[in-house]
Amino acid sequence: MSEIAENLSPTPGKGDEVRDFYDRYPYPPPVDNLEKYRRQWQDRQRRRADYHLFWPMRPYKEDSSILVAGCGTSQAAKHALRWPEAEVTGIDCSATSLRCTEELKGKYNLGNLQVHELPIERASELGMTFDQIICTGVLHHLADPDAGLSALRRVLKPEGAMHLMVYAPYGRAGIYMLQDFCRRLGIKATDGEIRDLIGTLSALPAGHPLETLLKNAPDFRNEAALADALLHPQDRAYSVPQLFDFVEKAGLTFGRWVKQAPYSIHCGAVSKIPQAERLAKLSLEEQYAAIELFRGTMVRHSVVVYANNGDRQEVGFSGEAWLDYVPIRMPDTICVQERLPAGAAAVLINQTHTYRDLFLPIDSTEKRLFDAMDGVRSVDEIVGKALSSAGRDKNLEVARTFFEKLWWQDQVVFDASRPWSRV
Repeated sequence: MSEIAENLSPTPGKGDEVRDFYDRYPYPPPVDNLEKYRRQWQDRQRRRADYHLFWPMRPYKEDSSILVAGCGTSQAAKHALRWPEAEVTGIDCSATSLRCTEELKGKYNLGNLQVHELPIERASELGMTFDQIICTGVLHHLADPDAGLSALRRVLKPEGAMHLMVYAPYGRAGIYMLQDFCRRLGIKATDGEIRDLIGTLSALPAGHPLETLLKNAPDFRNEAALADALLHPQDRAYSVPQLFDFVEKAGLTFGRWVKQAPYSIHCGAVSKIPQAERLAKLSLEEQYAAIELFRGTMVRHSVVVYANNGDRQEVGFSGEAWLDYVPIRMPDTICVQERLPAGAAAVLINQTHTYRDLFLPIDSTEKRLFDAMDGVRSVDEIVGKALSSAGRDKNLEVARTFFEKLWWQDQVVFDASRPWSRV
């Protein structure tokens, strides 16, 4: 570990118990092979889609400064592999996790990565500010999450963006029941207790709130994953309203959900319920809060947030500026052309969505627009190529509706950095 890392080593305090927990049960479980990850992110279009999800209005670049706050065993190494031109800094309170990261740094010759044993609350001691901060699965484990997020806000550049992920309460109801079960019985995070707990989970009665999670999360059979979920010494969750308050209190502005479709009135089953029109009359924050309750099984919230004094990165479809947007397909979208609903020429599915009602049937006209997207042409150029036979006004209305649907459904992001000639 570098000299600066030693100088920044944490002092004893409230984080000792959490640090000890992760030193004994590092999470995510350590990995020693990132070749598949490296190959995946060699795709420039994937990197462009990732960049413009955070910054639709800024020209693409690869040399950002990135802080991975609470980097665990491999997350900082993955970002250094993903962005070889970037300067990546990882911080974590766990020496065990940092050793795993250092091993990956050496194995993959990650000269663009520095790691420091440092709690998030002391991020300013790095003496640096960052274009992007990644903090996923960490803040909800801090003794004072507000202090942690405020500390990150202080090291975010004015035009910077943060990716935050925190736990959501309703989908984790079964987890919190079992956490309380473990507390009442005095079950501790030891190898023997964890093995016994794995056996206990197999005996849960049918219909237990944890049952669905166990089916969909096979890594619960991993000891570190089970310890992190059920035996962590500190854990809280945020409903949508609580998350918005959390972000605002830190002097940050909500930008978007990393995956928008599950929260949107325009997507999936929620768009078809009898109360859809009533939902549409609510503010966006109230819509999101209501849909969280309707879905009922969200286990986490992942958001993009910005400094309050930074540039707004808002995608919109009023006026004509959207015609200059360059749509970039999300790399995990597939276009299905078999066993289609009536009237559909294809169905678009973002494979990262976990809700099965989130798919987008498209007709033959929309399919032509979709096929013309190459990550280079603007919407206006796509319309001219794909829909040249019809009147322009009609074509533009079809395109506006379609590209707005694609955006809400997480099928595209936009490079909106071109100088706009339309006001």
